[in-house]
Order: sequence, then structure tokens, then C-alpha cells
Amino acid sequence: MEAKKFIEKLASELEKMEEMKPPEWAKFVKTGVSRQRPPTQKNWWWIRSASIMRKLYLYKHPIGVERLRNIYGGRKNRGHKPEHKYKASGAIIRNILKQLEKAGFVKTEKGKGRSLTKKGIEFLKKIEKEG
Repeated sequence: MEAKKFIEKLASELEKMEEMKPPEWAKFVKTGVSRQRPPTQKNWWWIRSASIMRKLYLYKHPIGVERLRNIYGGRKNRGHKPEHKYKASGAIIRNILKQLEKAGFVKTEKGKGRSLTKKGIEFLKKIEKEG
């Protein structure tokens, strides 16, 4: 299944879940230092959550918050000065991972990072079959 379609389908399923509600501050924050404005999409929290779940599935081994910050980071426009890569917001990624843990889709492996549980893998495969 195409990644964009899969993430959109997964995001719509996550949006229905009680555990996956964005915090109150989520509508005011940028997703990283390299961004100029906050996201304009209404469902960006669930899209990012779906994308993180997909990354955890594709990597097959535990991933930490710092690795995900690098993945979702970007290049900052600094005017005349050369651009530099900046990491994404760690608070957003941490909160999403905590919510996914609460839902039972992700588990923490001490010192290694987070990975999908069997329930999380089954959930992703179910959505892939539906699509």
C-alpha cells in the first residue's frame, strides 16, 4: 500500500481512539525549530502519530526519541547564512509515544528505545488489509 494512503487511513483510525487526543498546547506549537509556523492541518497530530507508528514498524528494532527527532527535523532558512539541519520537537514525539504506549501499541525497551507490540503490529496489518 502506498505510504501516504496508509498514513491517512491509519490517522483516521487513530483519531477515533480516546487515548490519542492532542494536548491543549498542540494547536499553538511548531513541529520543530526549523519550521516558521505551526501546522495548518486540523488533524496533524494524528498524521504524525500514524507516521511514527509506520516508522516503528519499518525499522523492526527499537527507536529512541532522538532518532525520531532527526527523522522529522529539517533545514532552517537562516537568511544569507548557510542552512543547517535542526531536529524536530521532542515534546511532540514523546507525547505521541506515551499515548501510543497507553493504547497498547508501543512498548519501551530500557536503554534502547520504543518498538511496536504485537497488538500494534496486528493493528497496522489490519489497516493495510482494509486499504
